[in-house]
Amino acid sequence: MDGISVFMALVDFIPVLLFFAAAVLLLKDLYNKMVKGAYALLAAGSIMVLIGGIYKALWKILYALAVCDYPALDTSLFTFQGPGFLLVFAALLGMFTKKNKKHVTLHSAAVPVIVSNMPFIILQIIGCTGVQGCLIAVSVKMKKKLPVLCFILAFIFMMGMGYLGAKFDDSSSMHWLAQCTNIISQGALFAGVWLLHKAGLSKEDCLWSAM
Repeated sequence: MDGISVFMALVDFIPVLLFFAAAVLLLKDLYNKMVKGAYALLAAGSIMVLIGGIYKALWKILYALAVCDYPALDTSLFTFQGPGFLLVFAALLGMFTKKNKKHVTLHSAAVPVIVSNMPFIILQIIGCTGVQGCLIAVSVKMKKKLPVLCFILAFIFMMGMGYLGAKFDDSSSMHWLAQCTNIISQGALFAGVWLLHKAGLSKEDCLWSAM
């Protein structure tokens, strides 16, 4: 871990900011497209993913500045992001629920603290797959090809993050590889969401016309 520099630590905030921007756009555009329960899941899941990213980036900057080495901030990445992405997936599925439905079952996610990241990596893979699948479906419904390519790219590199998480060895090269992979994945996600936003996602009715 001695290869972590201040510059590397600052770069780690880039994918966090990209995800934050994408989440804000989705929350804005889908506010009137979801039942309240699904929207709450979207907000809660997005916050969990964001917190995981912030904690990981914060750990790196504290370590690089020789302030402290607080491993809990590092290991919390998958602990928060695994369930977080799963909640976002559940929310996007809920987007296709009838808006006049009187109630939606809302489950809370308990985030246990365990040593192995593997269960959370699996949750993140399932969640990311579902999120990108739903966003691709929305893009197809809106007949927008470029966002589809963006979400496919985001999916590929998010799966790469899951693989790297399982093989992580704390070397400087692995940190840089993970950072670059994460930046590309979140950048593609933001680009796709931004394109849907510019295409008028908030005003789009074709997705819900049959409800």
